[in-house]
Amino acid sequence: MNWMARRVMVAALMSAAAAVPAVAPAQPAEQRGAEEDAAVRLARDLVAKMTLEEKLPQLLNTAPAIPRLDIPAYNWWTESLHGALGPVPTTNFPEPIGLAATFDTPLVERVADAIGTEVRGLHTLARQTGRLGRIGTGLDTWSPNINIFRDPRWGRGQETYGEDPFLTAEMGKAFIRGMQGPDPDRPHVIATPKHFAVHSGPEATRHSDNFFVSPYDIEDSYLPAFRAAIVEARAGSIMCAYNRVNGQPACASDLLLKTHLRGAWGFEGYVVSDCDAVRDIDENHKYAPDAAAGVAIAMRTGVDNECNTNTLSNTAGLERRYRDALAQGLLTEEQIDDSLVRLFAARYRTGDLAGLADAPPAVPASAIGAVEHRQLALDAAEKAMVLLKNSGVLPLKPESRVAVIGPLGDATRVLRGNYSSTLTGPPVSVVDGLRAALGDERVTLVPFGESITDGDRVPTSALRTPDGRPGVLVRYYNPLTPVPAEFAPGERDKFLKTVEYSATPVVSRIEPDVGDRQLELAKVADVHRRTFTGFLVAPKSGTYRVGLTGPGGVLTFDGKLIADRRASRYNDLPSLTTMQLTAGQRYSFTIEGGGSDLVWKRISPTPAADLARAAADADVLVAVVGLTSDMEAEETSFQIEGFAGGDKTSLDLPRDQRVMLEQARATGKPIVIVAMNGSPINLQWGKDHAAAILEAWYPGEAGGTAVANILTGRTNPSGRLPLTFYRSVDDLPPFDDYAMKGRTYRYFTGTPVYPFGHGLSYTDFDYGPLTVRAAPGGGQDGVTVTTEVVNKGARAGEDVAQLYLSFPPRPGMPRLALRGFQRVSLKAGETKTLRFELSPRDLSSVTPGGDRRVTAGRYRVTIGSGQPGTGVVATSEASFAVDTPRDLPR
Repeated sequence: MNWMARRVMVAALMSAAAAVPAVAPAQPAEQRGAEEDAAVRLARDLVAKMTLEEKLPQLLNTAPAIPRLDIPAYNWWTESLHGALGPVPTTNFPEPIGLAATFDTPLVERVADAIGTEVRGLHTLARQTGRLGRIGTGLDTWSPNINIFRDPRWGRGQETYGEDPFLTAEMGKAFIRGMQGPDPDRPHVIATPKHFAVHSGPEATRHSDNFFVSPYDIEDSYLPAFRAAIVEARAGSIMCAYNRVNGQPACASDLLLKTHLRGAWGFEGYVVSDCDAVRDIDENHKYAPDAAAGVAIAMRTGVDNECNTNTLSNTAGLERRYRDALAQGLLTEEQIDDSLVRLFAARYRTGDLAGLADAPPAVPASAIGAVEHRQLALDAAEKAMVLLKNSGVLPLKPESRVAVIGPLGDATRVLRGNYSSTLTGPPVSVVDGLRAALGDERVTLVPFGESITDGDRVPTSALRTPDGRPGVLVRYYNPLTPVPAEFAPGERDKFLKTVEYSATPVVSRIEPDVGDRQLELAKVADVHRRTFTGFLVAPKSGTYRVGLTGPGGVLTFDGKLIADRRASRYNDLPSLTTMQLTAGQRYSFTIEGGGSDLVWKRISPTPAADLARAAADADVLVAVVGLTSDMEAEETSFQIEGFAGGDKTSLDLPRDQRVMLEQARATGKPIVIVAMNGSPINLQWGKDHAAAILEAWYPGEAGGTAVANILTGRTNPSGRLPLTFYRSVDDLPPFDDYAMKGRTYRYFTGTPVYPFGHGLSYTDFDYGPLTVRAAPGGGQDGVTVTTEVVNKGARAGEDVAQLYLSFPPRPGMPRLALRGFQRVSLKAGETKTLRFELSPRDLSSVTPGGDRRVTAGRYRVTIGSGQPGTGVVATSEASFAVDTPRDLPR
């Protein structure tokens, strides 16, 4: 593109941006509370003292220290989707899709509060070790993910709260309030709902996709949860997405960032980009002619903070694009200052920067992994699990002899889900949970054959140091070669190939396993060499797969090089080598390089024969099957049967698991399926042939204990599906079609295998007649619905009372929509009164043009243990009329 064409294009883009009101700076003092005023005032004073050279790097996720102003380094990149990520063991809670299945907002708020406490503890640890500025040390978090899980193929759907906008909004608000604390103006940790908006795959093309979405679907499905997060929960930040929406990149979208976020919703916090989404504006979307124009459009539209993955390699000059934009008149320094004020005000509010009265106090690092957090993880896992089918085999009798089959029966990696730390509390597998509940002698593990799901961390119990102690000897070597603070593009890799390290380790210590703990060591430089040395000792003789996962490491095992991960990506599948190990024998290993983890899996060369032999002595077969978050994942580089680029191409279980289930069926013994997955899978076989099905999701560190407690009846199951479980992708529209027609329970017209809201209990509930009372001004101002629920069974249990509305008929309307839910605990024979207050927004629907309105006409309201029309016995319904329509704001 020649210079004249470039100027014309940039002028056109800037003119278009100016057609919508520019992003407003902080409101005038008279419109803000005194507390917020103080943070903004401190931030303005601080920014005014900075030179331009000091300002520009602060716009990136790695904000360098400014010593002369006593500003420490800060990294805005912190993840805590369902647990904090750091260099010490943190608490791993169920994957968000599992948290959604609890239908329990107070629980989700407590979970987020616990996670936030551990995030603050990690910040304290970073101050103690001098490692501020590294990922995971900030007092903000890029969570929750409140995108709508519109299609079961999306690999990252596990991160969300499911397919329903109302449920997602309620769960998102609970998470934000738990994370930020009781005062949004003094947040403990700033929450960042993502990815704003209209973002749910495909993963492989997310950096260049352009999705055209109707005003109806935007307002009806894609924006309600984000509006609730900003307007009601007052999230302090928000993250814009990769893809284009109706022609504009989400991080340069007038519709999203100006019209809705800053305009209709009055958002005053800061906007962060998804990582490299600003680069995508010119590099992939070609929406801007060059990098300077790309950052200018993003900032003028509303982005304050850019996540750029080149910060991971300390690449120099990333702020140069902003300097070029200033020099070309595409940005002004005042616009830069407005963004910096928002960012520094946030750091004052959390207490990262001193000076603001009543900022939240620091949390000691000892709060990480607290005992009460571990108990909460178990409580959450139990409430998340959904009993889908039970022909009477559950609860298991205390004297039951159980054979645990399937590749995930003894698995621990699967428990964690994605966006999780490898360093969690001790993970409990399903077989270990059942052994604790029933006794070792009553539970037999049947090893599976080689499987794509293989690769669990080798625990301390199987590791010995060179001198025979439990654990691994780890040596850290600092560089002799001076390390530049920044590198020219591509130079860091060259430097790492030639850097010389000290022959003497700066730190040598025994660690419990092969894990990344270097950030808790103040003496270890950011660039260092690391070696793990020790012995692996198998508890039982047999066939094992041993190897590495993660990037960067090289594994020498028993004198042989068996895994080289130097060219691997962080989310590639593990590199595993099959071998025979003898119980008690010590096998030496050395791992050179960082980022990798030692993994293994005991397998069987004759799994079918082993299954048949174990089944002969068993009363029940517990088949633990499903997927892993390494298979359904974020933008992967591999393709295997059923998966491509992180997304699914089929809803079926992997082929080897389907074969195993048929073999189990041939034994004639009752089969209890325990499914671990982050998205809907085809459970039709189980519905037809299994005696029981428990959906366990990716349940977190206590997952095996929770499964065992439910299967043995210690805990009464109470989770409900936050998703529709379809039979096949053939039942759905194309994956890259963002129209909601034909998707989710609200618009799907077929017959699902299991419907949204479904879940069973070991007791029975019933609901009394409904009473509907309109607000004094009329139904358009809201209604109150009351009913009674009774536990008719012989044991205590919890039901999730679900309220669904059917609206006056109009083209394109949903069949019905969830508009309320309450988790209620009842003793045997107990009755409780339930009350639902439905606001005008709860009663509203969306016109084809995208306007939200309480429509005049007759409504039907149903309350019960599940979705009406799906065979749920425990429901009650009534109808009411709204005489006067009412328009609502965006």
